Amino acid sequence: MVYACTHCNLLTEKQQCPECKNPTSSNWSGLLIITDPEESEVARELGITKAGEYALRVR
Repeated sequence: MVYACTHCNLLTEKQQCPECKNPTSSNWSGLLIITDPEESEVARELGITKAGEYALRVR
């Protein structure tokens, strides 16, 4: 099962975010893949600084 961090929206298979150590949720929607956060306007707008897969909405 894939979970999304309730703070940074990073997708992970763990129940605790490996980046910010916050809890995760299985209730998420939308998939955003960031490959180059320095050049991505979407990443800049959302405050994403690390490449990876992110949820657009986490409940």
